[in-house]
Amino acid sequence: MDSTDARVPHGASAALVDAIATGGAVTGLRVHRLVPLARGPLGERLITVDQTNTSVVVGERVVVKWMRPGGSPDRAPALLAHLAAVGFTRTPTPYAAVYRDGPDAGLVAVVTGFLPEAADGWDWCVDALLGQLDGGPPADLAGDLGVLAAELHCALATPSGTIPAPVAVSHRDWAADGLAVLDQAHRLIAADDDEEARWFAARLPRLAADIGRSREVDRAHAIQPHGDLHVGQVLRWRGGLAVTDFDGNPTLAAPGGATLTEPPARDVAQLRTSLLHVGEIANRRTEDRHRPAVTDWCRRATDDLLAAYRRTLAERGMTHLFDERLLRPFEVEQECRELCYAARFLPRWRYAPMGVLRRWYD
Repeated sequence: MDSTDARVPHGASAALVDAIATGGAVTGLRVHRLVPLARGPLGERLITVDQTNTSVVVGERVVVKWMRPGGSPDRAPALLAHLAAVGFTRTPTPYAAVYRDGPDAGLVAVVTGFLPEAADGWDWCVDALLGQLDGGPPADLAGDLGVLAAELHCALATPSGTIPAPVAVSHRDWAADGLAVLDQAHRLIAADDDEEARWFAARLPRLAADIGRSREVDRAHAIQPHGDLHVGQVLRWRGGLAVTDFDGNPTLAAPGGATLTEPPARDVAQLRTSLLHVGEIANRRTEDRHRPAVTDWCRRATDDLLAAYRRTLAERGMTHLFDERLLRPFEVEQECRELCYAARFLPRWRYAPMGVLRRWYD
């Protein structure tokens, strides 16, 4: 193993993969096999990028994602099993979910296929835009993201033995949720008492009005969404694009342990705003030398994503899933969630959502 993590003993990932392939038992753990896994090489390599959980590549063909204790809802295995059952293949192959029973019961690990030469969107999307700004080919990537999102939502809305009735009608007060996030973001930013805090405070009425527009929608179709769909969850590998990480966004967890259901517009809003964050990253890396070009790219990219998303839903007879009236309220709420995340965990990230909001409200 090239490197180690204190939470995952050396050899544990390889032993788990071998047990899954051979049908063997794993002491103290319960294995739920999803897709058959053949035996193969068992060398280990830790994925070293920053992440909440710990992922280990085994034999350059399987990834064991060890979950942070107490940090992950048990939603990914069911969604992965559902997607496999309905024939959705644009995600790493789900081989198994591993649980611990007893007092510390819960999801321990998810075992999926390894995608060779994969890069996540914070790398490949940003690199594509920087390449365009440097005179390279156009970064025309957003349409493919829109198609992927629509295909994912159509699959999530297709009945299976795992999720027999995947679509429900929701009457949730989305505005109340969003306004609570806005208030939280305001309180966290106000603690700094700087120019950005004053700017944000002055625009609270407009932010609240845009979030409140979701009250125009009294009912919407809801599914179990990806839940944290941004470009960083889209891998580009030698086989194309694949979506990964179905653990969900803990800030959107359903109350009382209920199954999280949301209008698909929630995923679309987050994916579109993440493209705007790609633009902010590019602005920072180029010291704002190409800001007009980046602004134009962001506008076209978000439009292209939405057009491809709508078109793909229509081709599959699933247009009823998407209520566009929820899109801007959810996008504004998402930027407020990003501000909360930055204030609590990653202060250096604040520039990205604040840059997006300034573009919208200045």
